[in-house]
Amino acid sequence: MNTSQKSEILEIHTIESAPEKSKALLEKSQKAYGYVPNLHGVLAESPNLLEAYQNLHELFASSSFNDEELTVVWQTINVEHECHYCVPAHTAIAKAMKVDDEIIEALRNESELPSAKLETLRNTTLAIVRNRGFIDEKTLQDFYAAGYNQKNLLDIILGLSQKVISNYTNHIAETKLDEGFAKFDWKKNK
Repeated sequence: MNTSQKSEILEIHTIESAPEKSKALLEKSQKAYGYVPNLHGVLAESPNLLEAYQNLHELFASSSFNDEELTVVWQTINVEHECHYCVPAHTAIAKAMKVDDEIIEALRNESELPSAKLETLRNTTLAIVRNRGFIDEKTLQDFYAAGYNQKNLLDIILGLSQKVISNYTNHIAETKLDEGFAKFDWKKNK
């Protein structure tokens, strides 16, 4: 299937073109961001999926992690899933949250993070993603030794739940970057 066919199958809705049950959800996005992100426009075809994504985002953003840790979990998953849309989007989000540029670039480039604790968070997140939830004893012990706890471990799964929705949707839709994210365009180093 070529890109133009995908674009026809996975429409990017506006508030006006969205299914009735998605209109209020897109209005919520408009109010939060000042525009409707293209990802939200794609998700709008399924009101339940858009609502789940928005709810998971809010729940994860208010989880046990601070802004740096949220960014580590989000971007670790985005980079591992090779999401062309979410890596730039979360770069912009991290900058808006005033996360240190050294952390942002280390995540985008898969280089070592400036703190051992954040590196442990990234390694644990990667272990969960790569092993589909199975985690070895050493990874778990390293996680706890770094100062994290069971709630933090479960909150990684919450963040992963949100990212599966966005990353997988963006892969299928080849979602076009919003103007505000374009300057943070990203391609996985292979």
